[in-house]
Amino acid sequence: MDINKLIALLPDMAAFVTVVESESFTKAAVTLDMTPSGVSRQISRLENALNIKLLERTTRKQTLTIAGKETYNYCKNIIENAQEAIHASDSNNTKIEGILRIATPKAFGKQVLQPILIDFVDRYPNIKLQIKVTDQSCDPLHDNLDLIFKLTNQPQEHLVAKVIDTVDLTLCATPEYITKKGKLTHPKQLANHECLYLGENLHDNEWTLQQGSESFTINVNGRFIVNHTEMRLDAVMHHFGIGVFPNFVVDNKIKKGELIEVLPEWKLKGSYHGDVMIQFIKSKHMPNRLRVFIDFITQQFKIKNTTIKKGTE
Repeated sequence: MDINKLIALLPDMAAFVTVVESESFTKAAVTLDMTPSGVSRQISRLENALNIKLLERTTRKQTLTIAGKETYNYCKNIIENAQEAIHASDSNNTKIEGILRIATPKAFGKQVLQPILIDFVDRYPNIKLQIKVTDQSCDPLHDNLDLIFKLTNQPQEHLVAKVIDTVDLTLCATPEYITKKGKLTHPKQLANHECLYLGENLHDNEWTLQQGSESFTINVNGRFIVNHTEMRLDAVMHHFGIGVFPNFVVDNKIKKGELIEVLPEWKLKGSYHGDVMIQFIKSKHMPNRLRVFIDFITQQFKIKNTTIKKGTE
């Protein structure tokens, strides 16, 4: 195959990698800013050019053929090498400038990151910061991002992971609610209370709490079920019941006495807790704008955690 034909196939190879890793023509189309039919035509064109079948398509999903698996590995290497070339040119530029694209979970972005990001933009006026706020899973390669923030104990394996903080889940209610309904000393008493949970899946009202080696699971009930943190917090502040939150959402209100932590000796297991980490693509040539951002974020969280520790001494 001559070089001109190869160059013409490069976009099709990128589309093929995107389809495989997003496991969907529709999702790949969103990433590539195309229609699903346009992405399908690219895959067909690549198959015709290589004279092999890459994907077995059904109405619900597509599966790699044996030849498709081998071709995917080659195409992925091409895409990663292209990214390295871009990063190399960026890293050789001593200026700290350009667009930096990041993603963050909603509540964490609003409650914790917002002032830090504003300080960063003030310090580096030649960097244009683009922030994607979403609780959906993101991937720097497929979503055109430089870095993602994640609250998880299971980082994406193909990315560099740097832990900057930890998040626990906190159960809390207003003093007025506790006075009216009574103080809790054991998780089994949650059955007698209004509990505000997320409702994102069938088991969100199944709360598992742990104290040392003892674990207790209970199905809770409540009249206000919402997966929006601020709406759930507003309901708790109006004495609706006991809500579950990442600790960074309610720590200040607990310190001020506006909320009371419920069952503080017990640890609640669930979504949106664990390590706070930043993840990015491994590269020998990191752009300066990304390097200074990582250093800045790491330092800010180090200062934040040092301040918290001093405040508890």
